[in-house]
Amino acid sequence: MTDLSDRMTAGQDPADPTSRGLTRRSLFQGAGGLAVAGAGLGAGLSGPAMAQEAQGAGLRGNINHSVARWTFGDMALADLCVLGTSVGLRAIDLCGPDDWPTLREHGMDSSMCNGAEISLEDGWADPANHATLIENYTRHIALVAEAGYTNLICFSGNRRGMSDEEGLANCAEGLAHILPLASEAGVVLQMELLNSRVNHPDYLCDRSAWGVALCERLDSENFKLLYDIYHMQIMEGDVIRTITEHNQWFGHYHTAGNPGRNEPDDSQELNYPAICRAIRDTGYQGWLAQEFVPRDPSPDAAAQSLRDAVLTCDV
Repeated sequence: MTDLSDRMTAGQDPADPTSRGLTRRSLFQGAGGLAVAGAGLGAGLSGPAMAQEAQGAGLRGNINHSVARWTFGDMALADLCVLGTSVGLRAIDLCGPDDWPTLREHGMDSSMCNGAEISLEDGWADPANHATLIENYTRHIALVAEAGYTNLICFSGNRRGMSDEEGLANCAEGLAHILPLASEAGVVLQMELLNSRVNHPDYLCDRSAWGVALCERLDSENFKLLYDIYHMQIMEGDVIRTITEHNQWFGHYHTAGNPGRNEPDDSQELNYPAICRAIRDTGYQGWLAQEFVPRDPSPDAAAQSLRDAVLTCDV
């Protein structure tokens, strides 16, 4: 990779992250939740069966819909599963081993597993974290594979003064220790792209160019990027072109409206039907997870927001 620094301009606008109930920061604070899950907790439907289920719920079957657990944190997981099933979801995002029995009970997949990370701020960019992360991910890769799931989230962590190239080298060195295990287990590590301007100041993996460079360096089918549309709209925009040109590196998608991280409706600047058509047209077969925070958290209003969001993105 050449001229990486020229392609990476740090954001300047500080702001507090959205916080209500269960938050991204609290969800990923620590590597807890590593309780051993029993065998046979496996994934839900996939492929043609999933498309048939979606069509039965009035959806087109072109997009595999999910929702992030933390954004409906005021709702019991079992209730979220029931709501999700009613609107055509087949999975819940950002769930760990303690959640998997509930998902299994309700016939839901774990579209993005978590629990191996230290925190959003302390990730693979800092070599001081490598020993702990290697131990955590070695154990968690086995749990994810045993449960029959595929995706496991990871984070670069914060920059803390290091250059783009230094952070890239550190991440690649650490991840190289666990990628053979992930490959053998059929698990895909997904590093999330987060904005460093509004929600996650100093986060390193905050631009598509940097994330793609890491993918190219690792050169593994078991390492992809979680392309968060909300976060990348804040950092760089040009979402549809980026998806079209670099989709081979994107293994998962998150949605939310910008500004505000609320519903992906016509009150915000992202054109989600067009974006989702672009994702569909790449031939993508993975998950698209709603990760918006409902403006009105009351159960009925939040449920309607999720229904509307799924229909908005169902193309």
